[in-house]
Amino acid sequence: MKKTENEKLLIKNLAVYEEAFIVVDMVNGFAREGMLASPLVEAIIPNVVSYVEDARKNKKCLVVFIKDTHDKDSVEFKRFGNQPHCLRGTKEAELVDELVPFEEDAISFEKNSTSFMFGKNPNFKYGFMEMLDGLENLKKVQICGCCTDICDINGVLPMMNYFDENNRNIEVELLEDAIETYDAPWHNRDLYTDAAYLLLEQQGAKRVKKLGGE
Repeated sequence: MKKTENEKLLIKNLAVYEEAFIVVDMVNGFAREGMLASPLVEAIIPNVVSYVEDARKNKKCLVVFIKDTHDKDSVEFKRFGNQPHCLRGTKEAELVDELVPFEEDAISFEKNSTSFMFGKNPNFKYGFMEMLDGLENLKKVQICGCCTDICDINGVLPMMNYFDENNRNIEVELLEDAIETYDAPWHNRDLYTDAAYLLLEQQGAKRVKKLGGE
């Protein structure tokens, strides 16, 4: 109940924030269990936690959690190799344990696609793009989480286009040591990572290795 009330308050007062810290899909289904879980994603959990802790110290920064959440008949499964994952109501769709304590003072969105731009808040009829509109004094967005070449890039690029469309000059930073993808015989981690960063940087996103660093 407290979490819902806190989210309601955050949504009401979005104008006070100048920065947003977005954690993409750090859920069990990509880090610890299920057919898409990867030890590479699990390995960045300490860095993500450290960055979230730093973000919370900044009273002008809003923490946002994105959680991949699907129903069993999700069309996405058909387009991506028929691999059901992060089903609603399962442990896979929940944040990893280390991040759960921070969710109470953040806004969360569930997404049924690879782009967080279309995410919806589970407690209110409220979307991610509506949140961006409410953040009228936003100057910077920082991104961490997974996966570099799928949900990160498919969320960041349309978000940046949305800013451009509305003539909003907002800096976007990618926290390299807290962003990861998976490795598999059909998915070369290094190749796909390099390709994702190439496209993201080409569009103006800044790749950094630590908060406030180079």
